[in-house]
Amino acid sequence: MQKVAVITGAASGIGKGLAERFAGEGMRVVLADVAEEPLVKLAADLKAKGATVLAVRTDVSNAAEVENLAARTLEAFDAVHILCNNAGVVCSRPVWEHTVADWEWVLGVNLWGVIHGIRAFVPDMLAQGNACHIVNTASILGLVGGSGEGIYKVSKHGVVALSETLADELAQKGANIQVHVLCPGWVRTGILDAARNRPDALQNPAEKKQPQETVIGDSRNTRAEMEAGLSPAEVAEHVYKAIQNGTFYIHTHPEHKAWIRERMERILE
Repeated sequence: MQKVAVITGAASGIGKGLAERFAGEGMRVVLADVAEEPLVKLAADLKAKGATVLAVRTDVSNAAEVENLAARTLEAFDAVHILCNNAGVVCSRPVWEHTVADWEWVLGVNLWGVIHGIRAFVPDMLAQGNACHIVNTASILGLVGGSGEGIYKVSKHGVVALSETLADELAQKGANIQVHVLCPGWVRTGILDAARNRPDALQNPAEKKQPQETVIGDSRNTRAEMEAGLSPAEVAEHVYKAIQNGTFYIHTHPEHKAWIRERMERILE
């Protein structure tokens, strides 16, 4: 059976890496992204290599658009075997300085995007009865504490908790659906420039006149760390192996386990 993989945030970064990896395995791929131009280009590139592709512009923070994505997928391919809730953005300020618009934007994409994906796709995946996988993209920052990146951490801790709960509930039901949560460290993506796709309605007034770069900490140090990170293709390989092996927590940077252990020990103490 030729499998169908749905990827949100597919036009760049990790999502693009996943799309290329799955297409390379002969899967039919459904690409979803809010950025239409790179989405169309990726679809054309994959088709040129012989892949079967459906591209659907989708704002994952919008429930109706994700429901449309699910409907278009089933209409085209009559099934979905791998769902990657991957779209993500970041916005950096001290937590008390974040505006309501900041919270709505980041949580809308990072957390509500996963919620909408689960709501829209899981009932049909259950009805199929065949083996399926859900990969939710969190972050190493969804497993640790500390200062900085408050909204991003809140969103990614939420994705981890949601994934853990979903996995347990599907197991209790005896469903043939495995859940995986991707918790990468630095990856060479365009997330530091995520503000390019921020909706006008969720811009802060001052930034409408003079757009601000979305950064994490010191921009020069951050960009250097990101450039030294893994490629999206390497992350996609981690995901592919996790799907094959049934691994729930997908760690791309084993050295970060000490950081996780430190937090766990603080909690236990």
